[in-house]
Amino acid sequence: MRRFSQSVSRCSKQPKKSFSTTARASQVRITTLPNNIRVATDASPGHFSSVGLFVDAGSRYETKATAGVSHFLDRMAFKSTESRSDADMSTAIHRLGGQIMCSSSRESIMYQSSQFHKATPEALSLIADTVLNPAFLREEIEAQRDAAHYEVREITAKPEMILPEVLHHVAYGQTGLGNPLLCPEERIDVIDSKLLHSSMKEWYKPERMVLAGVGMQHEELVELAAKHFSSLKPHSITAPQLSSTRQQQVPPQLLGTASPRVAKSLTTRAASFLFPQPSINAQNTPSTYTGGHTFIHDPEAEFDHLYVAFEGVGIHDDDVYTLAVMQVLLGGGGSFSAGGPGKGMYSRLYTHILNHFSQVDHCASFHHIYTDSSLFGLFASFVPASSGLRGGNTPAQILPHLVHQLSLLLYTPIPAEELQRAHNQLKSSLMMALESRAIEVEDLGRQILVHNRKVPITEMTQKVDEVTAADIRRVATRVFGARSGNKPTVVGMGHEDVGSYKEVFEKYGVAA
Repeated sequence: MRRFSQSVSRCSKQPKKSFSTTARASQVRITTLPNNIRVATDASPGHFSSVGLFVDAGSRYETKATAGVSHFLDRMAFKSTESRSDADMSTAIHRLGGQIMCSSSRESIMYQSSQFHKATPEALSLIADTVLNPAFLREEIEAQRDAAHYEVREITAKPEMILPEVLHHVAYGQTGLGNPLLCPEERIDVIDSKLLHSSMKEWYKPERMVLAGVGMQHEELVELAAKHFSSLKPHSITAPQLSSTRQQQVPPQLLGTASPRVAKSLTTRAASFLFPQPSINAQNTPSTYTGGHTFIHDPEAEFDHLYVAFEGVGIHDDDVYTLAVMQVLLGGGGSFSAGGPGKGMYSRLYTHILNHFSQVDHCASFHHIYTDSSLFGLFASFVPASSGLRGGNTPAQILPHLVHQLSLLLYTPIPAEELQRAHNQLKSSLMMALESRAIEVEDLGRQILVHNRKVPITEMTQKVDEVTAADIRRVATRVFGARSGNKPTVVGMGHEDVGSYKEVFEKYGVAA
């Protein structure tokens, strides 16, 4: 996105100049190689290039026999291959002078690098080598077992990271989207070279891959893709010739507008629909939302934690934009993280909860989006009543405040000024995120996997602007209205359970 500056002449005799702001025209091009791997580029200018390989794979596709494979594929990336030792791989990575990483999520595994333009061929060579020729040496797998045990213990000890995982397990019945991102501890010592190779053979097919690049010429990446990935055999052969398309031009009237591994996927992103989780083969591994309740007793916890969620819509549903606006409208964060104007201090969870109840340490909305489903809801961390500290609360006392905020979206009008503020905050978060080259290439790769096209930022911002107060009430009614038929997912952790939560939802007319 170009940045424009405006200067004002101090000479009154000079004619006045008019300035206009326009968005950069799309430069996205997509080519499908004969084996069906898609190559997408955006030749935006800059000093660095970013390239990434995105695979429609991940924990969603795991079974009881393959549970934990995604986590280990993540950890075993850029280790020894058939042509490079671990030391050779490490030396080559440091020679790049950039950043290279692998990250797995529920519906995708990505290998990504940012580097100087001239180092792009070497970066792609490393990615191709670790994907096509992994050695999976026994001693390296053993080392990663120790690391995985440590990682599971560390993340399990952090409620803000493990509770969203528990939420998914309860919401989806521990299958499909309910499968854990982390390898279950009882499975860590079971993962071996044979299982990793067989899983890659099943998942890593060219029709389930997208190679994306930002800051480079399209022809260059197509040539590199053909060089490194043409050996992959497609599941079904199509026309042998290359097919190339340029991203459809945006209509003129629309212009103007942690750890790099699994832990990264355990964090919540604002405006998460910008980064959809691809699932081309989701129909083969359907996930059924069940809802439900669970409680994890931790009498030594500093805070009690309470999560409330409902099934939202998938990435292909236009109502996903309305849910995104609702997430920003509710907002929230930490009790000491407002920091000043423009950082969510006027969102509803700040003004209605955090600014009134000092015992609430953290309260925020969230939205985890997938191709065919999503989880939308609120959570709070607060001083427990049993701690003996002044102002402590029980989960049963905090739950009505969370449910009340949802009911306000159902039964009260939304002021125009508040809605406009949510529009602006969401649009700015989308556009500012794309100022990062690494995020830009990640967005490009995942958009091609999901939509087979790059959704222009101008299209996104237009759909955000089109969300009305009536839309919010309609979608809220659809997702958690009294007659929606949608069951809540309630997860608690800490000193005591939430109790009879269904009566609270009935009282406020939410999913009753």
